[in-house]
Amino acid sequence: MKITLTVLFAVLLGCAPGWAVLGEYENSVGLDQQVMRGQVRAMARPGYSLHEITAPGRMVVREFVAPSGRVFGVAWQGPFMPDLKQLLGSYFTNLQRAARSSRLHAPRNPVVLRSDKVVIMSFGHMRSFRGMAYVPSLVPENVSAEVVR
Repeated sequence: MKITLTVLFAVLLGCAPGWAVLGEYENSVGLDQQVMRGQVRAMARPGYSLHEITAPGRMVVREFVAPSGRVFGVAWQGPFMPDLKQLLGSYFTNLQRAARSSRLHAPRNPVVLRSDKVVIMSFGHMRSFRGMAYVPSLVPENVSAEVVR
């Protein structure tokens, strides 16, 4: 019975929509709040807006949105890793390649990818994960990429 419930739970989670996707439009922030069962706080910042979702279990996801409505950066922190495939969208394959390369040399080191297309940093350990990603070409003018934290 436990196995059946576990499998059903995993399938249901796999079907749920996720975070606003890096490089895409912000229209899924409301869905993010529902899926995470969290509180969303939208804040206007000079040159961009920030949507911060705090979910039970201390998971926090921040979505940085340009005036054009596109998500130029995401950041996360919490006791577990969010679904990075959903969060990073098409940039996830870049992270996979960087992780494989990084782990061949040192398995416990953070994964850091810096290219002209995307910057991704992910690090942590059990019950304490953090990371951030941004697309340099989508960062609004007069906004530093360092705001993505």
